[in-house]
Order: sequence, then C-alpha cells, then structure tokens
Amino acid sequence: MISVANLSLRYGKRVLFEDVNVKFAPGNCYGVIGANGAGKSTLLKILSGEIDPSTGHVSITPGDRMSVLKQNHFEFDEFPVLQTVIMGNKKLWQIMEEKDAIYAKPDFSDADGLKAADLEGQFADMEGWNAESDAASLLNDLGIADALHTKLIKELNGKEKVRVLLAQALFGNPDILLLDEPTNDLDVETVIWLENFLADFQNTVIVVSHDRHFLDSVCTHVADIDFAKVSLYTGNYSFWYQSSQLALRQKSDQNKKVEDKRKELQDFIERFSANASKSRQATSRKKLLEKLVVDDIQASTRKYPGIIFRPDRECGDQILRIENLSKKNADGDVLFKYISFNLDKGDKVVILSKNPMAISNFFEIIMGNNTADSGEYVWGQTITKSYLPNDNSSYFSADYNLIDWLRQYSEEKDETYIRGFLGKMLFSGEEVFKKSNVLSGGEKVRCMVSRMMLTNANCLVLDEPTNHLDLESITAFNNALMDWKHNAIFTSHDHEFVQTIANRVIEITPSGAIDKRMTYDEYISNAEIKEQREKMYGSVAKK
Repeated sequence: MISVANLSLRYGKRVLFEDVNVKFAPGNCYGVIGANGAGKSTLLKILSGEIDPSTGHVSITPGDRMSVLKQNHFEFDEFPVLQTVIMGNKKLWQIMEEKDAIYAKPDFSDADGLKAADLEGQFADMEGWNAESDAASLLNDLGIADALHTKLIKELNGKEKVRVLLAQALFGNPDILLLDEPTNDLDVETVIWLENFLADFQNTVIVVSHDRHFLDSVCTHVADIDFAKVSLYTGNYSFWYQSSQLALRQKSDQNKKVEDKRKELQDFIERFSANASKSRQATSRKKLLEKLVVDDIQASTRKYPGIIFRPDRECGDQILRIENLSKKNADGDVLFKYISFNLDKGDKVVILSKNPMAISNFFEIIMGNNTADSGEYVWGQTITKSYLPNDNSSYFSADYNLIDWLRQYSEEKDETYIRGFLGKMLFSGEEVFKKSNVLSGGEKVRCMVSRMMLTNANCLVLDEPTNHLDLESITAFNNALMDWKHNAIFTSHDHEFVQTIANRVIEITPSGAIDKRMTYDEYISNAEIKEQREKMYGSVAKK
C-alpha cells in the first residue's frame, strides 16, 4: 500500500498539486493520465521520494520494497549489465557486497564468520542464489542477449540501456513498481511481453504512458490528474474515456430523465465488463466494474482538439504507384530495396520497418524532399497531399506569432478564419500570439495539424503523428483518421492508432517489402509473417 496525504506541490505561484489524498492498493495497476504539464512524471518522483512535496507526505506499508524505472541512462555506466539488474533489489545487492567483502578479508576472524553466517541466512531467505539466473532470464526476455550480460552498461546503445534499466525495475518482485513511459524504445514483441508480465504481477503498479493499448492491457484503474488533484477511477483508459464522454453527453442532455441516464450508464458498465478479455488484469477489471455504481462515473473536464480533414476533391482511380524504390544511408547501409506497390483508392496503409530512418527517408522521397538511389514513384493527377513530417524543426525557425505562422500556409488571410483553425487545436485567446519558434514539441505538432486541415488534401502522409502529443490529442487524431474515408499512408508506434486505422500493412526492409491486407494485430500475430520478416532482415544481417 502507498498512501498520499494532504500533498501539495508549488513552484512559486504555480500550483501543480493541492491537497491530494489518495491510496494505491496492492494487486492493482494504476495508469496515470493528464494533459502535458499536468505533473504525471512529477507525481511518480514524489511517490519515489526523489522530489519533496511542499506539504503533506507519502507513506508506504512498512517492509514494502519500491522499485523505480530509472530515467538517468548513464547512472550505471561503469557497472556490468547483469550486476545492474540485480542492483534493482538494493537490500539483496548490499548483502551480496557485504558478504563478498568479508570473504575477501585476509584476516578472517570469528566475528567475521558469525556476520557472514547471518548474511548467508538473509541471502538464502531472499533467494539470492537465484539472483543471477533470474536477472539473466529477465534480460533475455527483454531482448538483451547473453553475450551482453557481462559488458559494461556504457558499451550498450541507447535502446539496450533502456531495456536493462527496465529489467532492473522489474527484478526481484518489488511490492510497489513505478514506471514512467516503460514502452519507449521497445519493439512490439517486447511491449507485448511487458504487458503479459504486468498482467501477472500481483503487487502495486503505478505507470505513466501515452500508449493507450498498453494502458488498456495492464491497468485496473486510472489516476487522473486534473485541476491540481488526483482522482482514481475503476477501469482502464478506454473505459475512463468512453464512460466520461457518455457522462458528458448526458450532462448536456437536459431532456433525458435521471432514471434513463442511470440505466444507460449501467448498461455501458455491463457491456464493457462483459467484453473484458481473459487476462488476469482484465479479469480483475471485470470484477471491479461489476461492483461499480453509476454515481462513480463522472463527466471529464478534458478538452479534446477538433481535428477534421475535409478534401476539396475526390481521389481518382490512380493514387500512388511505386516501382523498385531503393535507398542507402550516408554510410552505404541499405535502408530499403526494391519496394514496389500501388496505393489503391480508400487504402489507409501503415508503413513498418525495424529502422525508423528507413520510414522517414521513404516518406521524404515520395513527398519530393529527397531522392531515391533507384526506382520511381508516380502520384495520380487528382491527388493532393498533406504531409506531417517526423522532424518539423524547419517549419519553426522564424519568430512568427501563431496567427502569422499559419497565415503563410493559407490562401484565406482573414484573422478570424485563421483563428478558427488554431482554436480547433486548442490555441485560443492570448495563446495565438505565442512565438512559433519557442513552442513545445506537442504545440508544434498541433500547429502542423492545423496546417494540414487548411490544405483540404485528399491524401494524408503522416510520419509518427502521435509523437509529443498528450492522450487527448492522440485520441482526437485517432478518431479523425477512423472517420477519414480517403487515402492515408502513415507510421506510428501507437498500437491502438495503427490497429484502428490501417486496413493494409506494408513493411519495408533492406531486402524488399512485405505487403498484407489485414489489420495490425493480425499482422504481428501471424506466425508465417513473423518467419518471413526474420528471413528478410536476417538475410541482410548475414551479408
């Protein structure tokens, strides 16, 4: 159990938390949500003791061990990989060090013998003899091969370090587990493994993530940060979102009777509960939802962007033809080779690759911003394109205010018209006079989406569109593309985004393309496709 009592945190006049009182119980997984800047990561730092609150306190059940996913990727650079994982259990690691130091003494005394015996007892009670094998197993499950286990952390690349630190946090069955964006830099197979690990985890988990599929898979509760408070709700993110939106619609419906509203909410709870999958966490949610009363469901105060794409004209039959497109990077490594496909009317295609640079280069080529080494592409004459690049820095070099920034991309120069598109992306009032070159990453993406809506294009090209966005913006973007009836070609690490939008999957590799008309879930779970992918990437690795 971890309890927060009368907690407040202020930075000058800014109040981040005010009189927060909340308890996180064993056996539950809490997904922390909130707008960008609401204090999600800060809350985890307060819970871990890294940050002291202005008032109030955090307490945990005596004897409980807390484990935290470290954000400093250089903290353990001088330690071997396997030791770094075991260090996740501080008490066990201290016993191991103290025990080894005693045995290394040249003048081993009777007192040393008694102390060593006591430490050996504690070591055995903590199953210390299994520590190395347990740590190695975790590392292997997270994609860190045996050959890396004895290397120093500083010898690993960034993605490998992230996985070692995640193994460190998970090691030794902690009573309380704090995870801040644990799926960052993980491939889809490793994310699925982590989802299953947490689904079977019996203790308390508190996690911050922008991955809605991950939150839905692991969470029994949502911890919503809003108005400097933390409110706990039963269910995963989808349940919180759908139920809060339903309550909001009911709130605005003055004509519906109270009894009808309660019946509608209760029916929603029962439907959602019945659809829970068979995993442990989902089963736990199902039991919790069955006990939920409709009065616990509250309308959300969140604001969601209004993302609406309206094309000026319909697409013709010819959309995009690509033949034998190939590209190497500056070092001569093959990014992709012999990529050929036709984009058909109504296709919403997700582009996958193990190398993100391959995808970005592919998009830059078909948008005319880069050249291929060989091959060609041809867009249909009726096609108008709107592009959201992964790197948007070149668009924000000048010090325009947001009105003037967006005006440069619009034929209609009227300020009211421009403000309308900014307002849809939640830039209102004095915010429209912000300088475009000092915006945050999320604000820049929202500006780019405003620009896209202005174009009235009939084909959307999107390179990691959910990067830097909060859950509200991601959800709005997702809903907009689900409603989009025209062509889109995109990539994203957001599982839910891809699964609910794409009707076709194309994976570009250094030895060709895999092209399947199926959903993302079908693609990643197909054993034959998995074998084909391994061969196509493996054939290059062996050269």
